[in-house]
Amino acid sequence: MKILNLTQHAATSGQKEMGVIDFAESDRALLVHALTFDELPDESTMFARANSIAMMAAGHSSGARSAMIGGAPYFMRPLERALWAVNIRPLYAFSIRESVERIRADGSIEKINVFRHVGFVGTEFAEYSA
Repeated sequence: MKILNLTQHAATSGQKEMGVIDFAESDRALLVHALTFDELPDESTMFARANSIAMMAAGHSSGARSAMIGGAPYFMRPLERALWAVNIRPLYAFSIRESVERIRADGSIEKINVFRHVGFVGTEFAEYSA
């Protein structure tokens, strides 16, 4: 399955292994700009940006029919609707947080959280390619 990355972050290696495709850097800048709200958005602004992102996705050379989305919760509904309108299925990444402890040179312990990608929520609507 090909899954277009429509988030502000580059896909992780685990996501890429599951078919996630990033935009080229020049297009990625346009995507990030459309996903970033620096002031309180009104409904028309959100719909215009969602439609712009959906058109970028529909015209992407990969031909992906699914897209990984995520970000501002208030924007996900308009983005989902815009993607469905161009026959692209929205998916959400699912990760598991794993705690890792490392002993530092001074003997102290550093604890970090590592997020491991495990799959997608929404795949019941996705098209799989054999």
